[in-house]
Amino acid sequence: MPSELRPADAEGFRAEGASLALGAVHVARFTYSPLHSRRTPRMIRERDPRQYQLGLVLKGTAWFAQNGSEAVLHPGDMALWDTSRPYESRSGLDGRDVEVVVLQIPKTEMPLPSQQVDRFLARRATTDKGLAAVLSDFLLSLTANGSDTCRGSLAALGQVAVELAAASLAQQLGTQRTPSPEVRAHALLRQINGFIDRHLREPALTPRLIADRHHISLRTLYTLFENEPEGVAESIRRRRLERCRADLASPELRDRPVRAIAADWGFTNAAAFSRLFRVAYGIAPSDYRHHMLGT
Repeated sequence: MPSELRPADAEGFRAEGASLALGAVHVARFTYSPLHSRRTPRMIRERDPRQYQLGLVLKGTAWFAQNGSEAVLHPGDMALWDTSRPYESRSGLDGRDVEVVVLQIPKTEMPLPSQQVDRFLARRATTDKGLAAVLSDFLLSLTANGSDTCRGSLAALGQVAVELAAASLAQQLGTQRTPSPEVRAHALLRQINGFIDRHLREPALTPRLIADRHHISLRTLYTLFENEPEGVAESIRRRRLERCRADLASPELRDRPVRAIAADWGFTNAAAFSRLFRVAYGIAPSDYRHHMLGT
């Protein structure tokens, strides 16, 4: 869309970016030098994609003004703007480059009423908790892994992103919006994956324990992992094996017995651990340690 860009240092300005289409939705990631930008009514008349754009700052600082509001953003903050309204922004307020993820949502795809969305324009929102944290993690995962996702799944991911954004905005505004089943499932799956990572060392960590702790049935737990690359039990086993492999390659732990490292990560049977390790990596744990450390 037409915008006026004025770099702070025209001679040394640089920028790079990448965009991924998720059906009608797009997610992009940009890194650029400090600049001042604006979009005027004339530019809007020239061309308007009619989008809401949600920006998540990863590095640097930014200032944004639109619709009578303004926000100063730091890493971990996000703000929304409307391509159909004039705006002004300054980025790199501290003189350093800025990195930002931008979710581009066609207005026809936004499930919230425009009157609600307008209240959020150029308002700073943090992403340290709640649905905003889920949205932030999801956007980062999209930019890191989306290009490796099969084309048929990208549009579905775009819808999840929109639902998460709408639910997060509604939560920030203090209005009620029930997230779709897909969004609720994603949020619960994120919560469960975090729980698994925190409790990997506990031998008692099982699908049954996870289901009980999250007040869901085993069947629901297994359903959550149906579209994941692996089931819940397989995920626990893989993560434990990865932690063991990292410890076996650590010079600081070269004197710790293999069976002790296995026990550290929830494997109570040394023989079973050795067998699982060999199946996963094609080498015995002790041989792997020798290969990595030369001991």
